[in-house]
Amino acid sequence: MPSLLVADDHPLFRAALRQAAMEAVADADIREAGSLDAVLAALEADAGIDLVLLDLHMPGNHGLAGLAAIRAQYPGVAVVVVSANDDPRVVRRALDHGAAGYLPKSAGLDELRDAIRAVLACEQWLPGSLRAAVARTQSDSSDADLAARLASLSPQQFRVLTLVAEGLLNKQIADRLDVQERTVKAHLSAIFERLRVRNRTQASVVLRELELADPARQLAS
Repeated sequence: MPSLLVADDHPLFRAALRQAAMEAVADADIREAGSLDAVLAALEADAGIDLVLLDLHMPGNHGLAGLAAIRAQYPGVAVVVVSANDDPRVVRRALDHGAAGYLPKSAGLDELRDAIRAVLACEQWLPGSLRAAVARTQSDSSDADLAARLASLSPQQFRVLTLVAEGLLNKQIADRLDVQERTVKAHLSAIFERLRVRNRTQASVVLRELELADPARQLAS
């Protein structure tokens, strides 16, 4: 029985995704989450989740950071990015960072169902309206390099990196992860080496390269 996690902070859209998932896979086990922290907690609690439908701009998720976190910490979980942003360059970046599919929020129920079925069948999925434009969009070499560097981190190292980017000190990180401070220092040394940076500030900048503007907020302002 496939297990899906619908991750979006808007209850109505979550309900639409849940309905599409139920129609796509009749016996699916479907969970919901309204923030990136809730997504990561659900994945930590249940190793059997097969697919995450991930809102690109839900609370705690700044652009592609949530996708990168899931791919680094739970590489066996497929992720379909869900967003109001249909810029082919953003779609290309999401695919380069390991997304199995990209679903615009303007998609109809038929496309939602098709996306879920395709990805559960281990296929990559894009809506027909975006395929040609994304195919013409070249990957950014620096983005591909960034994805490779982040993928080289262990799950715990990625957790440490995200906490460093939040401004936490080593002792605070150790308390948050329930490890010794020397363990955090060892992780930081490995992180600096694998990301090819020299200090905490440069490591934080690497993660901030994943940030994207939220079209909804741009319209609101």
